[in-house]
Amino acid sequence: MRILNSIQYIVNKEVYVIISLFVIISSCSETQKEIKEIPFNHKLQIQFTKDVNKAIAYLDSSKNDIKSLNKHFLASRKYFKKIEPILSALDSENYSFLNQPNILKIVEEDYTDIKIKEPSGYQVLEEEIFADEMDTEVVLKHINLVSHRLQLIRKNISFDHLNTYHFLWLFRKAFVRIALTGITGFDSPVLENSLEESKIVYKSLLGYLAIFKTEFKNPVLFKKWNQEIQLTIEDLSGDFNSFDRYHFIKNHTHHQLELWNQTVKDWKVKFPFELAIKNDVTSLFSSNTFNIDYFSDHNLGKTTPKKIAFGEKLFYDKNLSSNKTISCSSCHLAEKAFTDGKKIASGVTRNSPTLFYAALQKAFFYDKRAGSLEGQIIAVVENENEFHTNLEALEIAIKQDSGYFKDFSELYPDKKVSDIYIRNAIASYIRSLVPFNSKFDRNINNLENTLTQSEINGYNLFNGKAKCATCHFAPVFNGTVPPDYKESELELIGVPERNDTINATISKDLGRYYVYKTQERKHFFKTSTVRNSNKTAPYMHNGVYNTLEEVIDFYNRGGGSGIGIELENQTLPTDLLNLTKNEINDIIAFIKALDENLPEY
Repeated sequence: MRILNSIQYIVNKEVYVIISLFVIISSCSETQKEIKEIPFNHKLQIQFTKDVNKAIAYLDSSKNDIKSLNKHFLASRKYFKKIEPILSALDSENYSFLNQPNILKIVEEDYTDIKIKEPSGYQVLEEEIFADEMDTEVVLKHINLVSHRLQLIRKNISFDHLNTYHFLWLFRKAFVRIALTGITGFDSPVLENSLEESKIVYKSLLGYLAIFKTEFKNPVLFKKWNQEIQLTIEDLSGDFNSFDRYHFIKNHTHHQLELWNQTVKDWKVKFPFELAIKNDVTSLFSSNTFNIDYFSDHNLGKTTPKKIAFGEKLFYDKNLSSNKTISCSSCHLAEKAFTDGKKIASGVTRNSPTLFYAALQKAFFYDKRAGSLEGQIIAVVENENEFHTNLEALEIAIKQDSGYFKDFSELYPDKKVSDIYIRNAIASYIRSLVPFNSKFDRNINNLENTLTQSEINGYNLFNGKAKCATCHFAPVFNGTVPPDYKESELELIGVPERNDTINATISKDLGRYYVYKTQERKHFFKTSTVRNSNKTAPYMHNGVYNTLEEVIDFYNRGGGSGIGIELENQTLPTDLLNLTKNEINDIIAFIKALDENLPEY
């Protein structure tokens, strides 16, 4: 009996062991299966959290090791750049805080809601840490602010809603940002460490892309991406000032846009809508690059060829003014790139800006007092020195003209004649003035090979040593900030009253100050486009400069500060650019290569 019991015990034990082994093997299999099936958004969050933790850790280390503060800051910034693609897409407000320039942030909602915020973030820290004399107390204050903001982000950021199209958008936005701001020194103003930081972003993108390897139906496409990014990283080398940005965009950014579109097709992704940049873009310098409707009022419908044609008629019609002698074209002549060639436009107090690319802005007039083209037209209509009429008169003019009434009825069926739709038609014509057909555009798009070395050098200087592109962002070369295009910047550069470098005084025009009477906004003006500048002299809001050479000389000296105008809030760096005569000639050659012709309909 004992023997039988012993045998039974042994059998039972073996069965137990076998069952246990089966359970363990089964459990391991399930665990592996679970690992393989972790959703991509969770994988992104895991990597994001690791990088945020390291960014915070290095900042905190710098507080306890002041002697190695520089090293710790740079390490933290490295991890900030690693999270940049995701953070800028999922939490643009906190990203903007961490990457804002070292200038006052002023938010003016209305007269009762004006916020003035001291800047902080990595750009501010870079300027403070690498100043000639570092103020440790100030640096530690900003380190704490940045560290706390990163901790807040880590706690609150959500990945749960992400779809594959979100990833594709943030992936594309990352390399577009590098092309338009990253390699210009926009967010590394002191160290000019932009090329190395762009490498970090691309390496981060490689890691993110690996998470989506199984999404690729075509493994060759995945391999192409890896090869292209590796080549891009290799080419992001050399001196900041001598880096060839023109060929970088032509050979890498545009190729990546092509690969991106192939990926969209390979993954069979459908986008629910379009952002500022269209979903099928293959070039940053094309009339097909931007979604014009993103910059306009969605409630008024899409911009269509018929609406443009109707708006063009109204644009040139003098009968819309009270004395029948003025039209929109009176101050915006097509042959002068829609300016008038005068220092100050007739009937107003400022220079007449070009209408080319006016559509690609988020605010209008030099002081940004209008939020849309339709809103800007109101001021023109009601100005006693311009149309000197009213909105009701516009409606009457359309009703009384049978041709106009017919056009209106076809364009806006079931809508009564209303000034808002009339203004929308005129605005639609202005929105069509985004040709991207300059010599420069044709060359960077491989449609011809006619750019001179001087013109290429000029583009590289504009985006590098001369720092023009830190305010005039390609491809529009105005102040609407890529890649989100949510804001058109105001700048204080210190434009003088007269063309005088010895006894210069600031222009009497207070600019943005007149809108809300914010003291810190005195002499601030919107950054206009540089495109077609060869045709739009004289320059600046008061037409103070007659030639491009004079304009560049002003910037080369450090703006107003360089000619003796001391302004507490000047946003233009006051340092001398030290541009040589040949470099100035190259920049002017590039600007002239941006001359364009009217679009054809």
